[in-house]
Amino acid sequence: MTDLSLVERLLSDRTYYIEFNSDPGLTGPAFPADRLLPSAKHLSNHAKHAVVALAGLGAPPERIEAYYRGYTTLTPYGYDLEPARVSKQGITEENWERYVGARTDFADYCDFFDRREKELGLDELLRRYVPTLLPGWVGAFTHATIHLGWALDAGNRWMTIEGLAYLAFSYVSCHPERTTPLRDDGSRDEAAVDSLLRIAGAWEDDHEALRRWVDALIADTTPGATAHIHPELAGLQYRIAKVLGEGHPLIYRAPAWTEDQDPSESWEQLYYAVALMYLAMPGDFIVLHLITSLHAMEQIAARLPRDRQKYAVRCFWTGILCIAFSRAEFPARAGLAELHAEFGKAVDDSGDPTNDEEWDRLVARSVDQVEEHNPKLVYVLRRVWRRTGRRSIFRVAAGHFTPTPEVLKSS
Repeated sequence: MTDLSLVERLLSDRTYYIEFNSDPGLTGPAFPADRLLPSAKHLSNHAKHAVVALAGLGAPPERIEAYYRGYTTLTPYGYDLEPARVSKQGITEENWERYVGARTDFADYCDFFDRREKELGLDELLRRYVPTLLPGWVGAFTHATIHLGWALDAGNRWMTIEGLAYLAFSYVSCHPERTTPLRDDGSRDEAAVDSLLRIAGAWEDDHEALRRWVDALIADTTPGATAHIHPELAGLQYRIAKVLGEGHPLIYRAPAWTEDQDPSESWEQLYYAVALMYLAMPGDFIVLHLITSLHAMEQIAARLPRDRQKYAVRCFWTGILCIAFSRAEFPARAGLAELHAEFGKAVDDSGDPTNDEEWDRLVARSVDQVEEHNPKLVYVLRRVWRRTGRRSIFRVAAGHFTPTPEVLKSS
C-alpha cells in the first residue's frame, strides 16, 4: 500500500527548480523548422508527476522513493535537475499580471501565491487567479497545467502553488477570445468526436495547402513574425507558440458542444476523442500529452464556477488543435472513422476477468518503467475506463507505451 506520508513529503519537496537545462541558449528560429523533437533547453521537471501516478496505481513506497531519487539524481533525458532558486519577493497583487509569460521569477510567483493562499484559502486562490491563466495552459508544452492539475488530484498544497506559478511563468495564450460559434454557418457538431472527424476531413481535403501554411509559418523567422515568441523557446515549444500566435479558422470555429452541454459531458467526450487520436498514432509522445493534460485540466476546472468550467473546455479544445496543427499533420479521417466504428459503443464485459487481469498487467508494467509518461497514461485511462462503464477504448489505448523522446541538442 502506498505510504501517503511519503507522497506528501515528496510532493512538498522544494529542493529542485521547475525546469532544468534552463540557462538561455539557442532561440527557436535557430532550430530546423521541420523538427518536432522537444528542445534540450527548458525541460520540465516531471518528478512529482511520476509520484502522483505511481501512488495512484498503488506502487509500493520503496518504488516511489526509488523513482524520485533516481530522477532527481539524473533525469531520463541525461541532464541533472537544477537547484531551486531564491525569491526576490518582486511579485505583488499590483504587478503579478505584468510578468505573466515572461519566463522569469518562478520563485517569486511561488512566493506570491504562497502568501495569497494563506490569506485567501486554496479555493478562493484558484477562483481568483486561474481564469486569467487558463488561455496559457499550453505553455511549457502543457507541463504547467499538468503540474497544477495533478497537484490538485493529489491534494498537495505546495505542488499546487508550484503549478500556479509555473502557469504564470510559462504562459503562451491559445487566444480563446478569437473563437466564433460554428453554428452560425448552419453546421453543428453534436460531440467532440464529430468535431475531430470534421477537422480531420478538412485536413484530408486540403492537406497540401494546410501543410504548406504550417511550414511557412514555422519557417518565417523575421522580427515581425517572431515578436510574440519568447526568445528562449525552441524546438517543439517554438513550433507550438508560432501556431498559438497565428491561429487558423479551423481552430477558432467553436463547436456548440463546448457551450451547450454540461462540462462533465464535454470532458468525457474529450477523453474519447483524444484516445481515438492516440490509437490512430499509438505511442505518440505529443498525443499522449493531450491525455495527461486533459486529466489535469478537468481537475483544475472542477475548482471553478460553472461558466469558467465551460471556458476551460473551450481553452482546452482550442489548445489541442494548435498542438496538433503545429506538427503539420493530422490523423487521417478514414483511420479515425474506422476506430470510431470499432470503439464507439464497445464496452468491456464486467463479468470477464481477463479485462481486469489485463489492467493488472498494464499497471505492473507501467510501475517498472523509467519513462514516467507511461504510468501517467495508465493511471488516467484506468480511471476513465472505470468511470465510463469500462469503455474498451481506454483499456486498449493504455497498452501503447511511449519511449523517452530524444531532444534537440544545442550545437
